[in-house]
Amino acid sequence: MLTATQQDRALHLVQTLMAIAGKSGEEADVAAFVRSELQAAGVPESAMHHDSAHLRCPVPGSTTGNLIVQLPGTRPGPSRLLMAHMDTVPICVGSRPKQVEDRLVPTDAHTGLGADNRAGVATVLFAATELLRQNVPHAPLTLLFSVQEEIGIQGIRHMDVEALGQPALAFNWDGSDPAKLTVGAIGGYRMTIDVRGQASHAGVAPQKGISAVTVAGVAINKLHHAGLLGKIEQEGLTGTSNIGTINGGNATNVVADHVQLRAEVRSHAKETIAQLVTRFETAFREAAQEVVNDQGEHATVSFDGDLNYEPFRMRTDSPSVRVAEAALKGLGIEPIHAIANGGLDANWMFRHGIATVSLGCGQKNPHMTSEMLLIPQFHTACEVALRIAAGEDEVA
Repeated sequence: MLTATQQDRALHLVQTLMAIAGKSGEEADVAAFVRSELQAAGVPESAMHHDSAHLRCPVPGSTTGNLIVQLPGTRPGPSRLLMAHMDTVPICVGSRPKQVEDRLVPTDAHTGLGADNRAGVATVLFAATELLRQNVPHAPLTLLFSVQEEIGIQGIRHMDVEALGQPALAFNWDGSDPAKLTVGAIGGYRMTIDVRGQASHAGVAPQKGISAVTVAGVAINKLHHAGLLGKIEQEGLTGTSNIGTINGGNATNVVADHVQLRAEVRSHAKETIAQLVTRFETAFREAAQEVVNDQGEHATVSFDGDLNYEPFRMRTDSPSVRVAEAALKGLGIEPIHAIANGGLDANWMFRHGIATVSLGCGQKNPHMTSEMLLIPQFHTACEVALRIAAGEDEVA
């Protein structure tokens, strides 16, 4: 078990990380802190570098790429990757964590905590620096601190995979209960829908206009009555969908000639994602034909979409899962296999050919002002990461 001194050090790390602003695309200060801690533990600057993934990500002016750290092994053994994403959602900017009994919570009522995923970063950082400070023998290690996970797993999607050096085992910290081993996750498709109608005076000649707002409303109504918004449970179709934003129109006395909607669909089956996208497109195209002006003219609709991340499921007897299970059992914890309904960096790691198991680190209520970090679970995650990094439970 971690000593009291180790627990205090881990807790200080995570609190410091949570207080650093670093939403998606603005992770440079977080990365600088991680590098400084690693250097203080003896990692040379030459062992750390950033890739150029941020230059291919969608956020304009992104400040840094993925941070990749290579630690040569001090004993034989399969190389292993430990990773976590550095970015948080905007509600966590300005976080001031405070301890209340056995948890960390935001000091301010209007901010989140940032446990998602600074707790993961702290877990990996603690394990690596503790190994080095204690001169614990270990196999070759790669540390990966990724960017822009919260906006569609963009950092890992565009990363320099060759820089990882083909690790034999891979572990990602991002989630709640450290006993939960996430071996699969849902896939997600995001789309932008542009509806273009025709403007006219809403009081003098509304019949000459084609309302893009009306078209969007008709399409949404079609999707709603078909059971294709929110949680979807139909024969052959299981997943979720959401229309998150609608923007358009200029004034109440002008028939709106343009509306833009942003939506997403998710499913554990890639084929279902494709079907749901088709159903969305059909609903909007049909609505565009149904809304006409007095000249029989109708609106046009265009779609721009992207499969942000594919669903995946790794074998539960894969080497990484077995090592994680052994680390948990060594602490008297029974592992739980889980499939996530949200995307993870592991989605794209799997696509890149590196099957990565994800472990929890004590997060609760992410992306909310009620977010908290359960300290006992966080300390357990740190101990699990330390055991995995040291190879104490080698089974692969």
